[in-house]
Amino acid sequence: MFDFRRFRALTFDCYGTLIDWERGILTALQSLLRHRGVACDDERLLQMYAAFEAEAEAGPYMPYRDVLRRVMARMAAALSFPLGTGDEDRLAASLADWPPFPDTVAALRALETRYRLAIVSNVDDDLFAGTKARLGVDFDVVTTAQQVRSYKPATAHFTMALARRALPPSEVLHVAQSLFHDVAPAKSLGMSMVWVNRRAGRPGSGATPPADARPDLEVPDLRSLVALIEQQTATA
Repeated sequence: MFDFRRFRALTFDCYGTLIDWERGILTALQSLLRHRGVACDDERLLQMYAAFEAEAEAGPYMPYRDVLRRVMARMAAALSFPLGTGDEDRLAASLADWPPFPDTVAALRALETRYRLAIVSNVDDDLFAGTKARLGVDFDVVTTAQQVRSYKPATAHFTMALARRALPPSEVLHVAQSLFHDVAPAKSLGMSMVWVNRRAGRPGSGATPPADARPDLEVPDLRSLVALIEQQTATA
């Protein structure tokens, strides 16, 4: 049985794990496409987003706002529609409105009674500040791409978060949705990894590139993770 009692802290990816970023991305993009008279199905949009974002993040560091601007420019070119004034900033401007998953807040509040919680996210500090109030808890440590000047799946987020915690990898459990951005790098550092498979039952990998990485545990949502932890605690 996976032993949750050996961990002192949990680290979380934010967008895709705690925040329903696919819903946020699609809301922002589809409203623009309708205005431009362009039709594109949701799954194709998410696949394009995954490819264009990963491409931008793989080059020299740029702020996440600029990554999202580049994604918008690539979208417009790929789907042959013009960008109007302010359209390049549409994704970044919408990010603070991207909603938490229905189970996020309750799960975080339950988990903070047992563990210290941290965020490791591919985002700018000010963009996360717009999301923070939606999550319902205070995180002890927040590590962003802006702070480490790189993007996951590079390992700098994780090494900085571990250093700030002053804990060995064996005592920190990482919880995330993306095999590409999180499972692979966390496992490479010796961290244990829970994959929150938010797309269970749907084909493809959505807004994240596909990856061949093996988590230690798979759950469909955070509610299920909390239930497993509480069950183990009750039977200890």
